[in-house]
Amino acid sequence: MEDCKKKKIEDYVRSIPDFPQEGIIFRDVTSILEDADGFALAVDSMQKLLEGVDVDVIVGTESRGFIFGAPIAYNLHKPLVLVRKKGKLPCETVEQSYDLEYGSAVIEMHKDSIKPGQKVVIVDDLIATGGTVEAAAKLIEGLGGEVVKLVFLMELAGLKGREKLEKYDVQSVICYEGK
Repeated sequence: MEDCKKKKIEDYVRSIPDFPQEGIIFRDVTSILEDADGFALAVDSMQKLLEGVDVDVIVGTESRGFIFGAPIAYNLHKPLVLVRKKGKLPCETVEQSYDLEYGSAVIEMHKDSIKPGQKVVIVDDLIATGGTVEAAAKLIEGLGGEVVKLVFLMELAGLKGREKLEKYDVQSVICYEGK
């Protein structure tokens, strides 16, 4: 007998109130990854957002963008390029700094990982303020790539990351209204 009630991706997300501070509901992606059906549904749902998109390269941002970007790149038979924190890549890199809530950070990618004219999709688990992905997009564009889409599993609309990324085609599987 088949299961008549299919689970939605939201059913796999563990929500933890008052973490990391009071008033915040933390949306835990590990509960999706720890369930084979949840992980498959997440990857399939994110990949579905790429139907009809002309893409040459999938870029995953550290670290959960690697987790979701890898199976999507594999399924689409596209290369996977990693965007890492500064100092983690062994070859010549380009870097981009960006602001955090308290301070700043720097990300890098290999200088030869994107060729001029390549169409790029950036994949990550979560869009919050949009800072990391905006910095990744600047790196890609600096190398001559064209960012054709940004794909996220979850979006925290209250942090207004979509507004920061308004010049891009942004899509998320799940959108939570709060922070």
